[in-house]
Amino acid sequence: MASPPTLPISSAGAPSQPPIATPAFRAFLSRLTSSVRQGFSHRRPWTELVDRSSMARPDNLSEAYSRIRKNFSYFRVNYITLFALVLAFSLLSHPFSLLTLLSLLAAWSFLYIFRPSDQPLVIRGRTFSDFETLVGLGVLTVIVVFLTSVGSLLISASLIGFAIVCIHGAFRVPEDLFLDDQEPVNGGFLSFLGNAASAASAAGPAIAARV
Repeated sequence: MASPPTLPISSAGAPSQPPIATPAFRAFLSRLTSSVRQGFSHRRPWTELVDRSSMARPDNLSEAYSRIRKNFSYFRVNYITLFALVLAFSLLSHPFSLLTLLSLLAAWSFLYIFRPSDQPLVIRGRTFSDFETLVGLGVLTVIVVFLTSVGSLLISASLIGFAIVCIHGAFRVPEDLFLDDQEPVNGGFLSFLGNAASAASAAGPAIAARV
């Protein structure tokens, strides 16, 4: 009787630890969850966002730009949520693009970012270095983003989300909004992204060790 086929991806030495069980992956999830919770704690009431009595057409582009800046700083978490919902709806309405994108993210996570540095990647008996793995994943990313519908879908969804934010920000009169004294108008969005980016830094040492 023929022996059962072996898994094409393996590692030399001791039994490999699943990437999802590595300390780096657990730390990433923990910091990401903490950052998302901290960000949502600054969310404004949705009734305040859709208050029709506070809507008015701007007189000129300068006023529209000023409104967008103030509203963007005040409703930044709400706007980011709306932007994410637009992206999610676009991906859910195109299952093939969603599966393709998830497969690409899984390849990056399990084959490079969260794979232990002492466990080389072996495919069909050939060992691939970290540099070769990085180049291969980079080429795969370019193919997925630019040669499939994933790239155009993400761009179109991003433009729709950006348009929704700009239209609401331009028509929402911000006179009744009160920004925190310690929160600069231009720094709110960047500070929120900084919290989310700090979660990605949990995988930083593992990536830096490979480069």
